[in-house]
Amino acid sequence: MNQQLAGYAPTAAAARMENHGSAMLKVAMATGQDLFARTGSVVAYEGFIQYEPNPPAVRQIASSWVTGEGAPLMKCSGDGLLYLADYGADVVVVHLDNDALSVNGTNVLAFDAHLQWGVERVKGMAKFAGQGLWNVQISGTGWVALTSRGTPVVVDCGRGDDETYVDPDALVAWSPGLKVKGKRSFKAASLIGRGSGEAYQMAFSGQGIVVVQPSEDSTDRLRIRH
Repeated sequence: MNQQLAGYAPTAAAARMENHGSAMLKVAMATGQDLFARTGSVVAYEGFIQYEPNPPAVRQIASSWVTGEGAPLMKCSGDGLLYLADYGADVVVVHLDNDALSVNGTNVLAFDAHLQWGVERVKGMAKFAGQGLWNVQISGTGWVALTSRGTPVVVDCGRGDDETYVDPDALVAWSPGLKVKGKRSFKAASLIGRGSGEAYQMAFSGQGIVVVQPSEDSTDRLRIRH
């Protein structure tokens, strides 16, 4: 029995964050290298790990966070190995090198606590949603882990002048430097999205990437701030 299960045993950490299989994140924790993680995402840990639910830094930012915009966060600290997961969703590990990423709050699994982050207005979308749409922007140099309902595709938007169109329900993250606008089309109603009648799309242009998951969420991905 032990020999049959040996292939699933944890391996020595080679990086701050890495995958253990497709649906689990392994984080090498060390003193002074704190982590923000989705509340309830810890499935196991080794060593001495402490957590602080709803820390002050999160409460301060959450004061302008739309109800339901994203998952609540906890602060993890200590020494050891930390394992995180989100209901079997695929985990995507990204290392930012003085870069930024705009992420749907529901797709944030964990990120280094020293990174800058906040809730940002999605420019170019206000005319479709009253006061505008909001997302979570993370920037700096460090590690970020995202979740995706299935293996995502990363679309490079800098290959030509054409825009990239995405169903908002399948959108995970994108480069903040991209230009974003909303588009409605009756002709594309059967092409993009599962609804009937008018199709609503997000159009991206410029230099950067868009991360798209193969499963559409039944809840609103981008919330309206009232």
